[in-house]
Amino acid sequence: MPHQTALLATIAAAFALAFLMGALAARLRLPPLIGYVLAGAALGPFAPGWVTDAAIAGQLAEIGVILLMFGVGLHFSPRDLLAVRRVAVPGALLQMGAATALGTALARAWDWPWEGALVLGLSLSVASTVVVLRTLEARGRLDTADGRTAVGWLVVQDLAMVLVLVLLPALAPAGAARADGALWSGLALTLAKVGAFLALMLVVGRRAVPWLLVRVARLGSRELFTLAVLTIALGVAVGASALFGVSFALGAFFAGVVISESDLSHQAGADALPLQDAFAVLFFVSVGMLFDPLILVREPLRVLAAVGVVLAGNALAALVLLVRLGHPARASLVVAASLGQIGEFSFILVGLGVALGVLPPEGRSLVLAAALVSIAGNPLLLAAAGAAERWLALRPHVLDRVERVPAGVAVVPDASPTPALRDHAVLVGHGRVGRTIGEALAREGLPYVVVERDHRTVEALRDRGVPAVYGDASRAGVLAHAHPERARVVVVAAPDPYHARHIVELARRARPGIDAVVRTHSTEAQEYFERIGVAHALMGEHQLAIGMARHTLAALGCDAQRAERTVRALERREAREAEA
Repeated sequence: MPHQTALLATIAAAFALAFLMGALAARLRLPPLIGYVLAGAALGPFAPGWVTDAAIAGQLAEIGVILLMFGVGLHFSPRDLLAVRRVAVPGALLQMGAATALGTALARAWDWPWEGALVLGLSLSVASTVVVLRTLEARGRLDTADGRTAVGWLVVQDLAMVLVLVLLPALAPAGAARADGALWSGLALTLAKVGAFLALMLVVGRRAVPWLLVRVARLGSRELFTLAVLTIALGVAVGASALFGVSFALGAFFAGVVISESDLSHQAGADALPLQDAFAVLFFVSVGMLFDPLILVREPLRVLAAVGVVLAGNALAALVLLVRLGHPARASLVVAASLGQIGEFSFILVGLGVALGVLPPEGRSLVLAAALVSIAGNPLLLAAAGAAERWLALRPHVLDRVERVPAGVAVVPDASPTPALRDHAVLVGHGRVGRTIGEALAREGLPYVVVERDHRTVEALRDRGVPAVYGDASRAGVLAHAHPERARVVVVAAPDPYHARHIVELARRARPGIDAVVRTHSTEAQEYFERIGVAHALMGEHQLAIGMARHTLAALGCDAQRAERTVRALERREAREAEA
């Protein structure tokens, strides 16, 4: 192929096949990432037929890595991490330690050298941020306390892996061959360079980059603003590598971090996202080009062993640690299951490991195979977690035994803060829906107590004088602190129907006949609550549609009485359809 067309041919082939394979994966209800990697395998040297230019694909992949890490830094929030630090920081570090130890021991059993074994263990210890975030978003849990815990967990993993990328060159054969003194002095020099780069970014870059973006934004040109964002991302990454010897990934990450301090960070993210997504696809395709599919035939037991490390060291270890650190067991199931796979950081790490001569090429194919199998099997793991969650919801005595945690991490941090309440409302959940309900009760001077799993929210409510209990309301010991036996109504503003069902049952056990208002997201759940005598099971989408219709009619000048008749007719039709 003529040299002039090699770049275009590589990009065209990569995008076209990635689109086809990604669409097929999505059709099979699998993450498109699997399709992208398989597309790369089809274009790589291990597959028959036309082979793309691996050198060009590798350079495009470097841009993908830079933009991926730039996006991670752009969305890094120290406040979010601090909010869940008691669970996320020790939990993620211990989980990574467990998975790394298992992976290292496995590789040593295969007679791999210590350096390669350690890289394999580390690459099997970190979940794919893309897969976890999309999984939680699809289940409506990203903006919940569970979602914030998962995001904090991922942030800790990402920061740990950034440190690993900095220190990995010290394990390279060139470094290992040096005397101990020279090795430690080389490591100290590396850390000094990284420290100088971080100081420059946090002291100078933190002020200069937002200042520059504000000046560019005032020019009123969206194209120039987008160009400025990309220049900062790529320029800092390349400059950091050239001047300080740090990886492109680390430079891009801190470029994102300093931009995140700006008020323009959301616009910067929106402008960079399309290119980030496009080059991320090229990154996954280029990774797939290095994957030897025959390893699934040659070494099936090793692939299964690596997948076993991912499941035991990531999902199972995370589940145990979450529960031991005081996170509700039912909520921990889905969070832990979502962590039971590996992805982009593993690919970056094994690529660097092979380039440095630390990891054998077989290790890269092994990690890629484990990633494909674990990501493909993640929906099954999540389905099993959902079934276990429903099973536990029906067996509170089992739940109480499972969630028996050490005294230092009790889910209710103090004695009952609500001793004087009577004829009050028990409000479970204080997100957007619960907050609105609470404001309505407060305006009317009506008594209520909030039960919430986000400790920051509980502390803020108590500071305002609102009675609040910290913990999972589906646990009898937590709900008891809200005194349902003296309450007039229990309001479940949390979206989980199984969670709501168990809370209503506990409240009625404490006070038979207590009124209940629950939030649902499906007709099936609404019908179930009506069958068990919950007269006020409100489906959010239905109420939203009715409210929007009412406001739209009014905005178009429709007579108020006529608009109300139309809305009521719609409500009656919805009721008839629900009965049918």
